[in-house]
Amino acid sequence: MIAVHNLFAGIPSEMPEEFFQEILRTETFRIERIISRGYTSPEGFWYDQQTEEWVLLVSGSATLGFDDGRTIDLKPGDHLFIPRRVRHRVERTDPEQETVWLAVHWTRGS
Repeated sequence: MIAVHNLFAGIPSEMPEEFFQEILRTETFRIERIISRGYTSPEGFWYDQQTEEWVLLVSGSATLGFDDGRTIDLKPGDHLFIPRRVRHRVERTDPEQETVWLAVHWTRGS
């Protein structure tokens, strides 16, 4: 059956950590909703993923940091591709409102 869902529905009122929710998964890709509020990755922590990632900032604001020293500020509508094994972290998300991300992960074919 076809069902309609909303990215902004069911956002937890308390979020001490980022909240991850898988929206769709197949054998080759995964789509997830990520919700943050005033979140920063722990000191020394890096995402170092085995998958390619495309991420869209839907609402709120955020800054991503990369292992090479670059930072990227994101506002609603901004999106970027993060290749597999590119170490990155969340430097900050908006403390005043939910930051909602949509992330697509996949493994590149050989």
